[in-house]
Amino acid sequence: MTTLPQLHHDRPFVTDGGLETTLVFHEGIDLPDFAAFPLLDTDAGRAALARYHAPYLDLAERTGTGIVLDTATWRASLDWGARLGYDADELAAVNRRGVDLIRELAGDRAHVPAVLNGVLGPRGDGYVVDTSMSASEAASYHSLQARAFAEAGVDMVTAVTMTYVEEAIGIAQAAIAVDLPVAISFTVETDGRLPSGQDLRDAVEAVDAATDSAVAYFMVNCAHPTHFAHVLDEGDWLARIRGIRANASAASHAELDEAEELDRGDVGDLASRYADLRRVLPHLAVVGGCCGTDHEHIGAIADAVIGAGPR
Repeated sequence: MTTLPQLHHDRPFVTDGGLETTLVFHEGIDLPDFAAFPLLDTDAGRAALARYHAPYLDLAERTGTGIVLDTATWRASLDWGARLGYDADELAAVNRRGVDLIRELAGDRAHVPAVLNGVLGPRGDGYVVDTSMSASEAASYHSLQARAFAEAGVDMVTAVTMTYVEEAIGIAQAAIAVDLPVAISFTVETDGRLPSGQDLRDAVEAVDAATDSAVAYFMVNCAHPTHFAHVLDEGDWLARIRGIRANASAASHAELDEAEELDRGDVGDLASRYADLRRVLPHLAVVGGCCGTDHEHIGAIADAVIGAGPR
């Protein structure tokens, strides 16, 4: 498997913020089912995605670090694709096009270290466990995207907004089967537990136990630091948390799901909370954002984190 440079760099790599919320609320782009991958089918859509990524590439260049470039494929799996009129072959092709786009963007900034990251999302809703699978079922379901990413030559894949352990294990198994490094990113509720009710620590340890610690690292995304900072207590498991992509808002998932306006939160406060997290997570390797965050948030976070804690 590829050695991931973000795990061996002297500064955390940056990644982007809330892709879908930025496109919907700032760019006025309609995303049925909150799916960005259909944009890959048109020149205008690809141009919008390129514009979106530009300030994050600028940020990586300004701060002298690298960037994890994500494909716009969080919803590009079989069930979500079918809702939007894509069959399996079309989905595989659009996942490969997602990789082609970020490779092109990385090539335009060849002096900036870039990791091409294929993104997979949950089969069901990203906020609640409305569809559950066994690990083997999840591996089968997510294998289409994993194979497409491997064929397109990504450096790694990341399972984002995981709500329960079995799906995370299945995605890890699907990635391992095609010889790709994999990161697992869990989301949590305001109490710091997964939507399934499981403790974050237990979830990380369960995935490691089921995969012989084959996952490259774990992340937390789609939650505000006030929701999970208190569960980052002592223990060896903390060394496995290498990435944070928090929400701008401290609202709950249920509140965000009902919101009609974007809550950008407090940029400075969010950045300071990342600096606090860096002291708890000294091996933090990836910093970015999720719902409600944009390049202003990530710029402030990068400045706070790169200047905080050990390097």
